[in-house]
Amino acid sequence: MSTADYTVSEQVAQQASDALARLDEHTLKTVHWHFSEETGSPFWLEKKAELNFDPLTDVKSFDDLKKFPHFEDDWLRGGPVRRWVPKGHANKPTYVFETGGTTGIPKSRVVVEDHWTDYELFSDTLPDQHFPKGSNWLMLGPSGPRRLRLAVEHLAQYRGGICFCIDLDPRWVVKLIKKGWMDHLEEYKKHCIDQAVTVLTAGHDVKCMFATPKLLESLGEALDERGTSLQECGITGIFSGGTEFTPQWTKFCVEELLGGPADEGGVYMTPTYGNTLMGLACSKPVTAVDNYKISYYAPQPRAVTEVVTFDDYDQKVGYGETGRVKLYTLTDEFFVPGFMERDEGEREAPFETYPWDGVSGVRPFHELAGATTVGVY
Repeated sequence: MSTADYTVSEQVAQQASDALARLDEHTLKTVHWHFSEETGSPFWLEKKAELNFDPLTDVKSFDDLKKFPHFEDDWLRGGPVRRWVPKGHANKPTYVFETGGTTGIPKSRVVVEDHWTDYELFSDTLPDQHFPKGSNWLMLGPSGPRRLRLAVEHLAQYRGGICFCIDLDPRWVVKLIKKGWMDHLEEYKKHCIDQAVTVLTAGHDVKCMFATPKLLESLGEALDERGTSLQECGITGIFSGGTEFTPQWTKFCVEELLGGPADEGGVYMTPTYGNTLMGLACSKPVTAVDNYKISYYAPQPRAVTEVVTFDDYDQKVGYGETGRVKLYTLTDEFFVPGFMERDEGEREAPFETYPWDGVSGVRPFHELAGATTVGVY
C-alpha cells in the first residue's frame, strides 16, 4: 500500500493536531522534571553536563528530543540502580524490573507506580462484555523479576478480581533453545502448561487471562487433548503479546482455539505490544475483513513509537513503509529520549481511537534477527 493510500479524515487530522499539542506540553513537563536539581534523577543530572545543549531551555517540543543522543541500553546494565530514581520520588517504595539478561548483565528499570498507571489506562480499553469486572485472571507468562507479572496482577485487582500466576523462567527457555535441548524444552513447556490447566480446571472461576502467543497455542492444544477448550473452561477474554503475533497466527488462533470471532460467540482476544521500557501499546481492532492485520498504538503521551528509516534514525518513513521502531518513554519516573528497539515494522496512520502514528507487522529487526532468540514469546 502506498503512502498516498493513507489518508485521514478532517476530524482525525484535528484530533492528531490536538494530540501533538498535548505531547509537546507533556514532553516539556517531563524534561523539566528529570533535569531539575530538585526532582531529577542522578543519571540525567550527571548526563546533562555531557550534552551540547541545555534541556531546560532548549527543549520546547517533542521534536526537540532529537537533540539528545540515542538512549543506549547498556546504560541500564549494572548499578547503582538508584541513580535512575528521580529525587522527586526518592522516598517512595521502588521496584526494579529486569529485561534481557540471557547472557551477561540484564537491563534493569526502576519503577514506582508506572506499571500500575500503564495497566489502569489499558484497563479502560478492555470491553467489560469480554473482561467482566470482578472476574479472576490467569497470568500465563514470565514470572520472577519481570514487570509483566506484577502488572497483570494489578490489572486483575484493579478490575476487582484475583490473579492466578504460574512459575516461568524465560531465560531458562532461551538457554534450552541455544543448547539444542529440545526434549528439555518440551518438558519445561509442558510443566508451565500443566500449571495453567490445573488453575483453569480447579473451579476458580477464571474468565480472563494473559498469555504469550506460543503459550496460548500450547494451552489450547493441552485442553483439547483433555477433551475441553478455553471456551468450555469459562475464558471470555484474553490479552496477549509477543513477537509471534502475526496475521496468520491470529487467524489460526481465532478459528482453531477461540471458537471463532468474538462477535460470533468466540473468545475475545486483543494483541498488545509492550516491554519493560515502554509499557503497553494497544492494537486497533483485529478483524477478518482487514486480513487480521495487527496495528499497535503506544500509550501517548506517556510513551511514543516512531517508525524510522534504516539509515537515519531521526527520519520517519512514509505511511505504509518499513522502518525500525524507535521508542520514547516520557513519565516522571523514567525518561527515554529515543531508544532503538530490536523490532521493525510498517508505519500506520492515526485513527479515531488513537489519533497518532502506529506500527504494524512488528517483527525482529532484520540486522539482528539472526541473533534474536524469542523463546516463550
